[in-house]
Amino acid sequence: MNASTDRIERKILLKAPRSRVWRALSNAEEFGGWFGVALKGQVFAAGQHARGNITYPGYEHLVFDVLVERIEPERLLALRWHPAAIDPAVDYSHEPTTLVEFELTEVEDGTLLTLVESGFDKIPPERRLEAFRMNSGGWDEQMKNIEKHVATP
Repeated sequence: MNASTDRIERKILLKAPRSRVWRALSNAEEFGGWFGVALKGQVFAAGQHARGNITYPGYEHLVFDVLVERIEPERLLALRWHPAAIDPAVDYSHEPTTLVEFELTEVEDGTLLTLVESGFDKIPPERRLEAFRMNSGGWDEQMKNIEKHVATP
């Protein structure tokens, strides 16, 4: 983990072919399965939003909403969202978003997944540290989730 307050970075070696990891990331329904979001019938397409209810216990009342910024097949998926937007009484739409990038690199033993979420320094000061803390812990869990997910065909 780095000491930056603007970005979270995680790397994990997944013992699966790049095509398998790419499918887990780029297929919205499959992504939702390991990420904990109901994305049935959704697709990830550049310039489009994908939305669905969070399925993680205690957060089911929240809607996951991402804007797909960039897709480079089998290499990069870039999404924008409002980090830690967990209070249903708050309108986060006026706040800047963070950029979430999933980058894949084929390596000898599988696929190296690099996750970077950046832009926290632009989040309002009263929410910034808590959003960073929540997402930092969240990405630790999501790396375990995708690792388990791609281990099965």
